[in-house]
This record gives sequence, C-alpha cells and structure tokens, in this order.
Amino acid sequence: MPDPMRRLAIAAASGCNTGMRFRSIVPVFVCCLLAACAHAPRNALAHWVPSPNYNARGPVIVVLHATEQDSVADSLHTLRTANSGGRVSAHYLIGRDGARYQLVADEDRAWHAGSGHWGTITDLNSASIGIELDNDGSAEFPAAQIGSLLVLLDDVCKRHDIPRAQVIAHADLAPTRKRDPGARFPWRQLADAGYGLWPRAPLSDPPAGFDALEALQAIGYPIDDPAAALRAFRLHFRGLDAPASAFEPDRDDLRLLFALRSAR
Repeated sequence: MPDPMRRLAIAAASGCNTGMRFRSIVPVFVCCLLAACAHAPRNALAHWVPSPNYNARGPVIVVLHATEQDSVADSLHTLRTANSGGRVSAHYLIGRDGARYQLVADEDRAWHAGSGHWGTITDLNSASIGIELDNDGSAEFPAAQIGSLLVLLDDVCKRHDIPRAQVIAHADLAPTRKRDPGARFPWRQLADAGYGLWPRAPLSDPPAGFDALEALQAIGYPIDDPAAALRAFRLHFRGLDAPASAFEPDRDDLRLLFALRSAR
C-alpha cells in the first residue's frame, strides 16, 4: 500500500480523536483504494505489461426507439425494473416535453436492442447508444421532443465520434420483431439536420438488373426475412406501416433503394 494510503488507514483505524474526523477520512481512504485498484492488472493469469496504444471501447451507432407506453413515469419504471418481458434499459429517455433522462452511462451496455444486426454489427447492445422516445407507438412526435433529440444527437455523436449517418430505428435492425419508433417518426427532419440515411432528390428508376435485395443488405438491413426487411424499409423511408407477405418492391421502393444504394 502506498505511504499516503497507509497513513490514511492508520488514522482511520485509530479513530483519530473524534467520530467526525473518522467519518471524513474513511471516504478519502476508500476513494484512494479504488483509484489504485483501477490501475491494477485485470487478469492474474498474465503479466501486466501495459501499452499506451489503446482507447476506450465506445459506441459506433445510435438506435432510436418509441417506448410504446403511456407516460414518462411508466417508461422510467419499465427501464429501471424487471418486468414481464424481462429486464430492459436504455441510455436515454426523452419526454414529449423535451425533458431528457439518462439511465445508463454512455460507456456501459444498456439492454435496449436485443437480437438483430445492422450491416456487420451483430451485437447492437455493445456497439450502440439507445435513445427511447416517450410515444405510444401511434402518436405524432412533438416539436419539443424532436428538438431535444437533435440536441442530444449532436452531443453524443461529437463526444463519441459516431458518424451522423449511423442513426437507425429499432425496427431497422430487428425487422421481424420491432416496428418502433413507428411510421410517424420524422426521419426526413432528422436527415435535414444531418442524421441518418435519406435519399436525395431527384430520384430515378434503377437500371435493368438492379438487385433490390442486395441494395437492402448494402444499406444495412438484415435480409434473413426479405419481406420483413422490406416492411421495415417502408416504415423508415415511406412512413408506411403495413405487413409485406412477400418481397415485392414497387416502383417507389426501387427508386428509393437505388438512390440509397448509389450513395453507399
């Protein structure tokens, strides 16, 4: 134990003269001890030979959700307790009035994405920041809420160096399971502010032989279930929430896919 910490331990053990003084020393001693432990080797099975060539593991993508509940209070309870579907959480929750709540530190792994993938990212919980929006799944998103989200996205993307195009929907990564944040979410407004993917006008018909399924995959969508991927795509880029029984992209789908694929 370093000398300063030894002196703190001796002083704490002796009680120092008064209980008040003892109480003031113990927290300092504990903090010093924790600081020392933080720099200790992590695995006793190997020799600790530290290298300066590293940085902290951090998020590379942002996933947006709708709570599909009736209030911020309900969602704060769900995100902080066990419930019938198991324990879930998110890094942030934004109320309809724009109030922001942080539930999990950015550097920690919140349980918000579940199974699914986006492009080559297969463990979204480990690679993402999860942001929940107070919305019952069918209501409009108020201007105050979207404005607050844009402020948070600017902060998160800057601090973690997340590419601004890497902002996706929960439904995008899990098209067979999820639909949030829903058909009413204003993706175009986010794109105008520089976040997420969005096709740029003018749109044009793709050339003969254009592979729509490959385009979906190149954008990032899981294509294990092509019809579900098409539904999630329409939800995001066309605001359409209707089940697709087969993979049958129409002309509007093809024009959008061609524009997005060409930009990748």
